[in-house]
Amino acid sequence: MKNVIELFDTTLRDGTQGEGVNLSIQDKLVIAQRLDEFGIDFIEGGWPGSNPRDEEFFAKVHSLHLKNAVICAFGSTARSLTNLEEDANLNALLKTETEAVSIFGKSWRLHSKVGLGLRDEENEELIFRTVEFLKNAGRKVIYDAEHFFDGYKDDAKFALKMLLAAEKGGASVLVLCDTNGGTLPHEVSSIIRELKKVVKIPFGIHTHNDGELAVANTLAAVEAGAVHVQGTINGVGERCGNANLSSIIPNLLLKLKYKTKQEINLSHLTSLSNFVYEVMNLNPNMRAAFVGKSAFAHKGGVHVSAVMKDSRMYEHIDPQIVGNKQRVLVSDLSGQSNIKYKAKELGIDLFNEKEISKKVVASIKNLEYDGYQYDGAEASFELLLRNELQEFSPFYKVLYSKVNVTNDHNGQDRTEAVLKVEVNGEEEHTAAEGNGPVNALDNALRKALKRFYPEIKTIKLIDYKVRVLNEKHGTAAKVRVMITSRDGDESWSTVGVSENIIEASFQALNDSLNYRLYKLFGVEKAVSAVE
Repeated sequence: MKNVIELFDTTLRDGTQGEGVNLSIQDKLVIAQRLDEFGIDFIEGGWPGSNPRDEEFFAKVHSLHLKNAVICAFGSTARSLTNLEEDANLNALLKTETEAVSIFGKSWRLHSKVGLGLRDEENEELIFRTVEFLKNAGRKVIYDAEHFFDGYKDDAKFALKMLLAAEKGGASVLVLCDTNGGTLPHEVSSIIRELKKVVKIPFGIHTHNDGELAVANTLAAVEAGAVHVQGTINGVGERCGNANLSSIIPNLLLKLKYKTKQEINLSHLTSLSNFVYEVMNLNPNMRAAFVGKSAFAHKGGVHVSAVMKDSRMYEHIDPQIVGNKQRVLVSDLSGQSNIKYKAKELGIDLFNEKEISKKVVASIKNLEYDGYQYDGAEASFELLLRNELQEFSPFYKVLYSKVNVTNDHNGQDRTEAVLKVEVNGEEEHTAAEGNGPVNALDNALRKALKRFYPEIKTIKLIDYKVRVLNEKHGTAAKVRVMITSRDGDESWSTVGVSENIIEASFQALNDSLNYRLYKLFGVEKAVSAVE
């Protein structure tokens, strides 16, 4: 019978040590709430003895009234064997009044002898007495054996002695840490199987991703008998990151058929992943397994044709199980299957689908040869397809545009765009300033159109990317501009290509506004707008 797995999340502690990660107290509270709702067993909230922010988090987290998770405070073993009861770090742990505490101790002689200057017996006694002190204070003690695998490979007897000291002190679980992230899966399995011959209490696993093996090492540990799994959502953490719970959990449940202590609804996994990215203000990893936007995306025509017949041919699971979705991309690698799939997805009826598909495929290939890219600009692709079906024509016509950029000897710059547009036979001539030529054009275009389409006022540009396509041509190189726009909860991406970066940007901006107007008003107003 397989073990039931206990999930321990350290996103709010170890995850915050990752480069570019900085969470406020409120950020940590909302993530904790979401982790609890998902079904995590333990949430490691921070190190209260190290900074005031974590102390305040623990003061406030009790007000959340979590339903599933136990909040855990993190710290180290005592500083010294003298006056252990007065140790500031240990008392900070107790002050949090959390049901569980996790403490780390040295398992590698290099650290205890060279780093702390302790004899083997002193390090062993420090671990034992620290665990015993916290246990006697009524806490569930999770002992993190720091650098355990490196320590075991260096001196197995020393590392084992330190584990047994924590067991003797009353630890509930012994977490074996691959702190440097350099251990291989077969080493993890072999070492745990040896330890099980001696150690009586449960094992946990805490791995880092420096060898791109944190998930594999975690699964290997579970298969060898570990019942407590530590990691972070999205694998955030110091250096290359921690073990990624967003990959570990579905692998445990779907592939290895383990059960977790709490019931996990995997259909919420992708949403949880995106939520954590959003709160951390990080760009999601599109290629992340299970939860990434590209995890179930298909581009090659042969692949798409197969997926349309039976998705199992190129998908290892049904994406809906983890709250993700299948996507088909359109590019120069596309075949008719891609076009048919995208048309169906967009609710477009290809009444003469074979001829239309062939024509659109040829058009896409030519445009992508010129530098356009539609697998990241689906709004521009939809306009292209609807135009081919004579369901769309632009909502306005730009008759004239000019951009002036001036810079005086004092370093003061000014950018102004002048535009003339036509809508339903009416012309609007306007000008606007901006922070650079693209912003000035955007401002002028909105100013010119607001009388006809006041709805565009709420459209916001949320991302702007420029890619140089043929670098060897230097400043004369062709560029591709991709922009992402948002209106309320809706977002969409468009593309433009030109040797002139202003023209490429203007193409993408025009597609963006036309796409939104089409979604708001449909085909009739679009077709009649510039007649």
